Amino acid sequence: MTSDNPDRLDSVVTACHTTPIGRLTLAASEQALLYCGFAPSEQLLRLLAPVCRTTTDEAAAPAGSAAALVLERTRAQLDAYLDGRRRGFELPVDMRLATPFRREVVLAVDALAPYGATTTYGALAAGIGRPGAARAVGTALGANPLCVVLPCHRVVGAAGKFTGYAGGAHAKQFLIDLES
Repeated sequence: MTSDNPDRLDSVVTACHTTPIGRLTLAASEQALLYCGFAPSEQLLRLLAPVCRTTTDEAAAPAGSAAALVLERTRAQLDAYLDGRRRGFELPVDMRLATPFRREVVLAVDALAPYGATTTYGALAAGIGRPGAARAVGTALGANPLCVVLPCHRVVGAAGKFTGYAGGAHAKQFLIDLES
């Protein structure tokens, strides 16, 4: 994207949030949550560069700004979810960091594996009409820009084995145990 692209965000605010599954990095615009994941801050800044003009750490952002409020709501809902007091999220999300195929895959997980259930990569591939694309589905889930909020942890290997999760096997186990 070029700097004169009207779809490019003017500003994004980033923050870190410590949770029982590890340190999550967050990014929000004034309208929505763009990123919730395990990438270090430097990697997140590289991901954001093509989609926003400026990034600001939450500590330097104006207090009470719309982006800061999105981050505040995200933190509160993440904490409630990870404490077992919430089963889902009510947050505005922006999927511009995902390709169309990745969006399709990530958004299909909740429908095919609701809270408390799991599915396999192959079943998810079949569920989106792409049987035989289990590896592509796994790759798409590995690039989920909204981990936990959009529940890619509910997808397991064909034999029920926990495979690949950006936060590591312990985080995936924690989330599956929490939901069961």
